[in-house]
Amino acid sequence: MSCMIPEPNEPTRTVAPAQWNRLSAPTESLAQMTTFATGGKVAQYVEAYSEAELIDAIESADRDGIPLLVLGGGSNILASSTDFPGRVVRDARQEISTVFEEGCPGARMHVSAGTPWDAVVVYAIEHGWMGMEALSGIPGTAGAAIVQNIGAYGQEVAGTVVVARTYDRLTRSIRTLFLSDMALGYRASLLKDSMRAGERLKGASQSHVAARLDPHEGGHIWSYSPRWIVLDVDFQLRLASMSEPVRYGQLADLLGVEVGTRVPSTDLRAAVLELRRGKGMVLDDADRDTYSAGSFFTNPILSEVEAAALPQDAPRYSVTDATAVNQIGAAAPNVPGLVKTSAAWLISRAGFTPGFNMPGPAAISRKHSLALTNRGGARGEDIAQLARTIRDSVREQFGVTLEPEPVLVGLSID
Repeated sequence: MSCMIPEPNEPTRTVAPAQWNRLSAPTESLAQMTTFATGGKVAQYVEAYSEAELIDAIESADRDGIPLLVLGGGSNILASSTDFPGRVVRDARQEISTVFEEGCPGARMHVSAGTPWDAVVVYAIEHGWMGMEALSGIPGTAGAAIVQNIGAYGQEVAGTVVVARTYDRLTRSIRTLFLSDMALGYRASLLKDSMRAGERLKGASQSHVAARLDPHEGGHIWSYSPRWIVLDVDFQLRLASMSEPVRYGQLADLLGVEVGTRVPSTDLRAAVLELRRGKGMVLDDADRDTYSAGSFFTNPILSEVEAAALPQDAPRYSVTDATAVNQIGAAAPNVPGLVKTSAAWLISRAGFTPGFNMPGPAAISRKHSLALTNRGGARGEDIAQLARTIRDSVREQFGVTLEPEPVLVGLSID
């Protein structure tokens, strides 16, 4: 019996919950707009409340040669203390709608790019849809989630995304990107690639996805924000109030179940949030450990030969490709020849334990060795210097170069 995908329903718009983080009204410095609380004054600030306003703010900046930073939740930015001479644009649209909900194809929702990511997860769980529950509590917006291909506790956004409408800054036109276009890999995407030079980091997408679009067409590298700015995203999920199988040992232990067990999605969300709070990964104004960008470095993806050179007790995990899943809810297949190791393990073994460099102003979180934090009064330069020290020491001791996860504005750790 074949399964027909229904025609889209007229969506019922819902307003997403309030922004999860400490950001509020229009502000004058990047320090007020980022979770690191670093950065100088901005020359121009624009909040866009419609797609037309968003595109106009982007297009006019590019046309006039004004540096552009399209900001989501501000949770993936490390900015220098110098003033930003360009335009900061925030997508203030926060809308989620159900496109369809049917037994066979599952459910599909349409989300504006400025919607806080955790609101998207809550919407899915409340509607009885499976596939995002382990991504609870991740900061930022739906649009930024695609750029970064966010992931946690065995899930990646690549496992649910179907299509994204974007504004192409090169052609100055709206461009629809399908999953096969996005080249989603471990914390990587076509959109993110457009912001950096050189070869893409090793990852699933490098081996399994051949993007049809050139992120550096004409030799152009887009700084601070991608060539393709996400306008809205469609996600497709399976109808189920139970979670996907628990794939993370620490999460299974907290839930009191075996790895591979399914639990109510609400229970899994609660456990994920508890774990994240314990690691300082849920913002709390009173807790300086949360003045960070979460994990500062990505887990290195190595060849089997490179992984063999690590100490015998170094963690080694398979690399999966969520874009190769051919059934909603199925586990992603492994990518042959690649091994993922733990950045936190490398950092700790190199001598940088939680609380390193306390009291600061820049220090490693007391709760998690992957999080660099602003203890109060730190400049972006202070945090970048700490990151550089860690990166260089790990490279010297293990031959592995850690890659920063945040976007660096006016800074470099090279």
